[in-house]
Amino acid sequence: MAWKVFIITFWSIFLAELADKTQFVGIGMSAKSGRPLVVLLGSVLAYTVVTLISVFIGATIGKYLKPELIRYTAASLFIIIGIFIFLKLL
Repeated sequence: MAWKVFIITFWSIFLAELADKTQFVGIGMSAKSGRPLVVLLGSVLAYTVVTLISVFIGATIGKYLKPELIRYTAASLFIIIGIFIFLKLL
């Protein structure tokens, strides 16, 4: 197993997901439903599906495009979306 890739991926996603909207949804759903285990299982399954899709897309795109192009495109999209949100266009 490529431990370096695993560790970098884990910490990158862990830190990026801290205090994001997904956690607030989990907190709210758990508090409202009173069923934290069900909320946990639903959250884990949903995140697993989203991650499978993103990994599949990344692996497919990675066969045809250079990683730098993917990184710059993603960064540009984040900036554009941020500007739209700031200007209240989204």
